[in-house]
Amino acid sequence: MLLNFSEQNLNLTFEVTDEGRLLLLNCFNHEYTSHESMKKYSTAIEIQLTGQNQNDHHGAKHTVTSESTTLRYVSHNYIEDDKKLEFTLENDTLRAKLHYQFYTGISAVRSWAVIENISSENAEIEYVSSFSFTGIDAGSQMTANEKMRIYIPHNSWVRELAWRKYTLSELGFDKITSFSTKRINITNTGTWSAKEYLPMGAAENLETNTVLMWQIENNGSWQWEIGDIADALYLKLSGPAENENHWHKSLKPGEKFETVKAAVCIGEDFDAALAQMTLYRRLITRHNPADGRLPVIFNDYMNCLWADPTTEKMIPVIDKAAEAGAEYYCMDAGWYADGTWWETVGEWQPCEWRFPGGIKKVFDYIKSKGMIPGIWLEIEVMGIKCPIVNQFDDECFFMRHGKRVIDHGRYQLDFRNHKVREFATSVIDRVVNDYGVGYIKMDYNIDGGTGTEVNSDSFGDGLLQHNRAYVSWVGEMMDRYPELIIENCSSGGMRMDYALLGVHSIQSVSDQEDYKNTAVIAANCATAVLPEQGAVWSYPKSNGDANEARFNMVNAMLTRMHLSGEIAGLTHEQFEDVKTGVECYKSLRSQIPDFVPFYPLGLNSFEKPWACVGYRAHEDMYMAIWRLNAEEDTITIPVTMQNPRIIYPSASACTLQCCDGELRIRLNDKYSAVIIANTLV
Repeated sequence: MLLNFSEQNLNLTFEVTDEGRLLLLNCFNHEYTSHESMKKYSTAIEIQLTGQNQNDHHGAKHTVTSESTTLRYVSHNYIEDDKKLEFTLENDTLRAKLHYQFYTGISAVRSWAVIENISSENAEIEYVSSFSFTGIDAGSQMTANEKMRIYIPHNSWVRELAWRKYTLSELGFDKITSFSTKRINITNTGTWSAKEYLPMGAAENLETNTVLMWQIENNGSWQWEIGDIADALYLKLSGPAENENHWHKSLKPGEKFETVKAAVCIGEDFDAALAQMTLYRRLITRHNPADGRLPVIFNDYMNCLWADPTTEKMIPVIDKAAEAGAEYYCMDAGWYADGTWWETVGEWQPCEWRFPGGIKKVFDYIKSKGMIPGIWLEIEVMGIKCPIVNQFDDECFFMRHGKRVIDHGRYQLDFRNHKVREFATSVIDRVVNDYGVGYIKMDYNIDGGTGTEVNSDSFGDGLLQHNRAYVSWVGEMMDRYPELIIENCSSGGMRMDYALLGVHSIQSVSDQEDYKNTAVIAANCATAVLPEQGAVWSYPKSNGDANEARFNMVNAMLTRMHLSGEIAGLTHEQFEDVKTGVECYKSLRSQIPDFVPFYPLGLNSFEKPWACVGYRAHEDMYMAIWRLNAEEDTITIPVTMQNPRIIYPSASACTLQCCDGELRIRLNDKYSAVIIANTLV
């Protein structure tokens, strides 16, 4: 029995075999073409139980898992009003309900499973997929080596969003036999969900002109793999697993486990798939009315006060931030510290000598300048020398092998613990109600590792429960204080994932201190974060050249503007460039929540001499172009613009020429940048 479901060119084809197995045979923008040889090994879900046979020559691959061969189709239901497809499968041990959520007008599906133990004994789960599809290399005219391209989003502190496109051979995966023990395995273990890779990826099939793009929505451990089986390539997406992430779940009789959610989008090329992912992300993200108009935020950390705020230092900065047009002013780290603060954080009480007359006096001054005050917190950790650390029992922290986990001088708090949640809530209550804070930069600068043994079946099980508890707590704070804006920051972009971004308003995309490198990160940030969520620093220094302030403003112009830098020491010309940039940003920010990104020069990298990103918003188009270290002063961009004009900076040494579907741009100076618009207004 074949079952077809589609929405906006995304076609899912399932087969219920004569034996009752459920196969996912197609997940493309074209109709299913029979591939009989792979049906034996295709499955819509993979589940491996301890003590059960994984009957495959698989190596480390998650193929032909024990339950995938024994689960049998029971029923399916398509809920028309919700565009929700559900399958129920059973064997003697488990009942699995597979969920596929479609969205009107979007080529995307969100996938997850709920597993229930229907036996009388514990079921020990080592692996369960959130999405499983065999046949990403559909088509018979080209070999897999010839037609497949894999996009992997490498990520690192201050080197975020470093996408690379590979052939299979470049990944050491030469497809010369029907199957192998080799796989392309991208995974993360720990509390920094994006410390080496973003939890997403893409696969391009040049023969069928399709790109599958996916994201895994978990703020901890996750894994995806591409491998071969039965002469076809498969894609499997999951949360944590035992082999990769120290996770297993002991499912008691009658108990249920829900996998992390994953999303898959389809397009004819990378930009088209990203467009669908962008639209999908907007639908799953919590909309915060307080952040709706995308206010300009000044944060006094980067190239400014460097986590050493005092009333005396802040007053002139506050004055200039207000004059520049900032609408929020966030006091960053150090406000609680009497000297070295890294290992003493966690009490969250202001240091008295820093703020004569009290910290509230500073916040009141911010308000008097027409801005809403904000504050930096790192609520998930407690320093090993924190004054109140001994007031918390071991069960409040991550524990492994009977010891508290320490990373970089801090303990990891466990947000499953009621005392931890009460304490964290009391801190939010105090800064909002007593200090008048309307913005919180919620930072996170450690990695808690594999997880915790407290009240868990495995380290990874404790971690996943904590991950979910923390997201739930943030949601509770947003409900408690709907006027509050909470920024997700993890040493910049170490947790760019849509478990956290589903509830946070803003994502810090990097801690990169060099504005020239920030340009590349800013240009690529829309691949991982909605433009209206991606916070990019603009932090000019007083000793910069004529282009520096303008370049900095371009970096932040088309996403979320986070001002900082030596704003109180800028020359008159530099400061006027900042003010003009803020005014320009305010004139276009109402369109940013409709922006859909595209990359006319391909994805940007730190090695390329130019960087470019474009955004479409209905009939309008905006583009940021950066000349980095390019020796040539002119570049041709394959894009059609009917009436291009430079909207920032007004004094740019730039010329434009547009014809025959190309835009020719000349920037006279190295490390200069412009914003170009093609609008109907």
